[in-house]
Amino acid sequence: MTTPPALLIAGHSTRDEGGAEALRALVRVLAARHPEVPVAGGFFGAPDSPLPLGDAVDELAGRGASRLAVVPLLLAPAGAAGETLPDALARAAGRHPGLGYTCAAELGPHPRLLEVLERRLDEALGGGARRPEDRAGTTVLLVGRGTSDPYANAEVVRAARLLWEGRGFAGVETAFLTQAAPDVPAGLDRCTALAAAAPSAGAAGRIVVLPYFFFPGGLLDRLRMQTEGWAAVHPRTQVLGAGVLGTPAEVAEVVMERYRETVAGGVPDGSRAAAGDARDTGGVPGQASAGNRDGHAGAR
Repeated sequence: MTTPPALLIAGHSTRDEGGAEALRALVRVLAARHPEVPVAGGFFGAPDSPLPLGDAVDELAGRGASRLAVVPLLLAPAGAAGETLPDALARAAGRHPGLGYTCAAELGPHPRLLEVLERRLDEALGGGARRPEDRAGTTVLLVGRGTSDPYANAEVVRAARLLWEGRGFAGVETAFLTQAAPDVPAGLDRCTALAAAAPSAGAAGRIVVLPYFFFPGGLLDRLRMQTEGWAAVHPRTQVLGAGVLGTPAEVAEVVMERYRETVAGGVPDGSRAAAGDARDTGGVPGQASAGNRDGHAGAR
């Protein structure tokens, strides 16, 4: 019987222990549901992460894995700032001659993840039965990390459009925490302008700020500070904060879907492989790009 490739879940740039525990929980869920697949997870892009990607690679290699299917726990490509996923994989796999890997596409905006985002919005609006007018009076600000890569930022805009379609919100605007415009205060300004221009001006006077990332930590803290600062000088606008995506059951399902696609040799149409964060790899062996997602530590 052929042993299936191991599943390596690659999170991005998290130093927060809460984020590390959320990834550990996701690994435990997948390991329990799919005992036939060795699974581990870690973070790249943060040298002092409590759960390094290199340790996860070492663990899987130590369990006898000769091939990894890498699923980036990303909603959009991470950009080329700092350590990229191809760099992290090449370095970690290089410690284990003969260990190969294939990198999947990032996860978002997958329909199941949009469902989770919608649930986070309803949670922010409060418990109890929701009425259509609750959403009609709400503008959403979807906030991504932000990178210098316009393609990555465009993925956040695409998610906003998909989240808005058919869900009854007055509008879904986007903002970014780093390296891209608009920033959070400007995004909130755009939400108020959108509400003022609505046919029933003033009806959409409520804004829900929705983080477009998986884990709590420094990004969420920064987002909350910027939101609270803007709200303090706009007391007539109700501003609510939603929770991060987290790693609920839907995330486990999407990760496993990406794993199976990768093992079968396919990537969903229209997706940019997260390994393409370093789109010009210069032909360096062991690195994967959007056009060539296979890496092999023994290739020279």
